[in-house]
Amino acid sequence: MPSANRGEVWIVDLGLVAKVRPCVVISIPPNDQDRALVTLAAHTTSPRDSRFEVSVAARFLKPGVFDAQNLVTVPQAKLVRKLGTLPGDQLGRVEQAVRNWLGLD
Repeated sequence: MPSANRGEVWIVDLGLVAKVRPCVVISIPPNDQDRALVTLAAHTTSPRDSRFEVSVAARFLKPGVFDAQNLVTVPQAKLVRKLGTLPGDQLGRVEQAVRNWLGLD
């Protein structure tokens, strides 16, 4: 079973309605006694110019945004393939958008 780390971008099977799409991992890896779950922010190529969307430039992604309003927690088994890792500054912008969406700032 794949193991994911914060900042990694994976192709993830989000189910029939949400499709298979890139997602950035925003959770930490689980320990052995934890559930094998991972929390993600989904990437979309159809931005809406929302304050909760973060555009990043990565050679392994099509132009689009990570949507902090589209957070999902899935079993690690839904991770299909690792695409790459976001640099710290880009991951930080995604995390800030998540904090804003959750009202933590």
